[in-house]
Amino acid sequence: MQLRYNYRAYPDASQRCALASTFGCARVVWNDCLRDRKEAHAAGLPYVKSAELSRLRITQAKRTEERAWLAEVSAVVLQQSLRDLDTAYKNFFDSVKGTRQGRKVGPPRYKSKKDARQSVRLNTNAFSLQDDGTVYVAKVGNLKVKWSRRLPAAPTSLTVTKDSSGRYFLSFVVDTEPDTLPGLETEAGIDLGLSAFAVLSDGSKIDSPRFLRRAEKKLKRLQRELSRKAKRSKNRAKARIKVARQHAKVADRRRDWHHKASTQIIRDNQAVYVEDLAVSGLGRTRLAKSVHDAGWSAFVGMLEYKAVKHGRTFAKVNRAFPSSQVCSACGRDGPKPLHVRQWTCGECGTVHDRDHNAARNVLFEGRRIVAAGRAETPNASWSAGKTRTKVPAQRVEAGSPRKGRTTQAGIPGL
Repeated sequence: MQLRYNYRAYPDASQRCALASTFGCARVVWNDCLRDRKEAHAAGLPYVKSAELSRLRITQAKRTEERAWLAEVSAVVLQQSLRDLDTAYKNFFDSVKGTRQGRKVGPPRYKSKKDARQSVRLNTNAFSLQDDGTVYVAKVGNLKVKWSRRLPAAPTSLTVTKDSSGRYFLSFVVDTEPDTLPGLETEAGIDLGLSAFAVLSDGSKIDSPRFLRRAEKKLKRLQRELSRKAKRSKNRAKARIKVARQHAKVADRRRDWHHKASTQIIRDNQAVYVEDLAVSGLGRTRLAKSVHDAGWSAFVGMLEYKAVKHGRTFAKVNRAFPSSQVCSACGRDGPKPLHVRQWTCGECGTVHDRDHNAARNVLFEGRRIVAAGRAETPNASWSAGKTRTKVPAQRVEAGSPRKGRTTQAGIPGL
């Protein structure tokens, strides 16, 4: 399986200038090739092949006066930018034809130097790990890296990223073998919420940390200072960086907490079942800020790929399943308003906590899904084996992430 390992990089002034040029050249190649294909489509001409674009927009463009500066960066970066454009087009065509799972993918769009995230991808021909702990990047130099952990194997590709707060990261893709944990007898159904982040079927609750709510006071002050600065001034640029850094701290804290909580759940249970929530729909309601602050999608994605990594069973329960309406003891169904947090079953007399009852129902439904052979397990059915897919390692690169299913496992950035 493929895993992505992320590390913080600290380039010096000259290396930052070289990286800025690299980001800009990759962006120009992307935009030039995208413009050629859009113009050909508007004129009713055939789809422009990658070989023709590589010859016109990379090889011949370096010999012109307007694009001579393309030769100042590694050719691997330019070729990879064209490959990423091909991948984005393929994802769009597959989405139109219906062969791509998940939500619809739009056509590729032009990139801007004002985008919050700038990145380039390199293969093994354009980077190498040095003995002194630095990473050599072609036409940039040896980058100083903060190694938080060792790479388990030699990386196959490298993505250099600059985020909105001005931080640089090196993301390595590594081919590794699954780290299977010893088998257990325990299983867990998880009900995600806002008052409590998660309630497990054994009755334990995980409190919601609410990182964004706790940082709102400082964010409000920084945003107020930003709004008072004159547009296109240096002070406004400095204030924007302060706001971006504070948002990055909130995101980092949330991601770290998600990793710790998901790892603990995977280590303590042989099988994990969770409800497939409509997060994108809930993100457009009056609870949008709280939903985004919880980060359910990222947490479920971590559970999914860690289950594959450690040999655990993972399944998603359909969002239409009435987990909070059915009695987990006798199975009696009855509508209950959202404000009812505790209720007594009229059939068997069992007193239920709404969230705990929902987690137990998710556990029972997840077991039924696994028994039917609709989830990937060591003893999956013949049909599950036919639908099994490779574990992807890309994240927020060309194209958009696929919607998770019980027969797929995504690998978000670590």
